[in-house]
Amino acid sequence: MDIIKYSKALSDEIRVRLLAMLRDNELNVGEVVQILGMSQPRISRHLKILHESGLLESRREGLWNFYKLTSEGSGRRFAKSIDWIFEKDPLVVSDSVKVSEVLAERRRETSEFFDEIAEDWEHLQREVFGDFDLNEQIMSYSPVSGLCADLGCGNGALLQLMMEKCSSVIGVDSSKRMLELAEKRIGGRDGVSLRIGDLTHLPLKDSEADFSVISMVLHHLPHPEQAVSEAYRTLDKGGNFIIADFAMHSNESMRTEYGDRRLGFTEKELLQWMHDSGFHSVEISKFPVKKGLTVLLVHGIK
Repeated sequence: MDIIKYSKALSDEIRVRLLAMLRDNELNVGEVVQILGMSQPRISRHLKILHESGLLESRREGLWNFYKLTSEGSGRRFAKSIDWIFEKDPLVVSDSVKVSEVLAERRRETSEFFDEIAEDWEHLQREVFGDFDLNEQIMSYSPVSGLCADLGCGNGALLQLMMEKCSSVIGVDSSKRMLELAEKRIGGRDGVSLRIGDLTHLPLKDSEADFSVISMVLHHLPHPEQAVSEAYRTLDKGGNFIIADFAMHSNESMRTEYGDRRLGFTEKELLQWMHDSGFHSVEISKFPVKKGLTVLLVHGIK
C-alpha cells in the first residue's frame, strides 16, 4: 500500500525536512548539504530512501545529482496533501529561509561572474558558437513589432538588432556591468529602456511586450520554468516568444568556464514549460555548434 510506503519513508525527521524543502525547489546534493549542515553520505542515504519510495525524482547531470518532488503520480498527490503539516513547523520554516539564502547566493555568484567576464563575453561566445550567428537566427522569427524585450540582454548585441524591427526595446539583466556595456552600445537612443532585474520577477508590466527572447540564460537559473512563465505574463496576446539554449550535454567545462548551473535541457522539458505557461504553436529547431554542443531554438505564441 502506498500510504505505508510513504509513511515509512517519512519516519525520520531529516527526510521530512528534505521533502519539505524539495516540494518547490530542485536542489543538487551539495546545496542540500550546505542547507542542513550534514555530511554528504548521510544526506545521500536519506535522499535515496525518499527517491526509492516514489516521493522524489532525481536528475543526473554531469557530475551533479539534482532532486525535487516527483512531478506526477500518487507520491506527488500525497506530498501535496500534507503541505499544511509543514507550514508552521519551526525546523521547516528555518530550512526554507536557508534555501532562499542559498538560491540568492547562487544568483549573486552568477551576477558577479558576468560582471567579471563582461568585456570578454563576445570572445567566449565565439569559442562556443563559432560561425553560427545565434542573434540573426533569433531575429528571423521576429515580425516587425512594437515593443521587443531581450530578457537577459547581456551587452546589448541582440537589442541592437531588435532596434531594426521594433519601435522600442527593453533589455533586462541581473549584471550591472553587462547593462553598462549595453548602455554604451545602444543607450541614449529613443525607445531604449535598460532595466536591472531577475528573470523570475521581471520589471515589466503585464502584456507589455510584443516580442520577447530569453537567449542562453535559462541554464544559469535555479528555476528556469518560472522565467518562462514570467515571459508569458509580460507578453501581449499574439506575441512571439523565443527561447535559445543548449540541448542537454555532459561538457562539465561549461560550469567552470562559463558559469552554467545546468548542462542544458531536454526538448521535453522546454516544451513542457512552454505549454504549462500557456504558449501555443510551439516548435523547436536544432543547430549544432562547437564543443560538442547543440543549440535549441524554441518558438511559441501567446
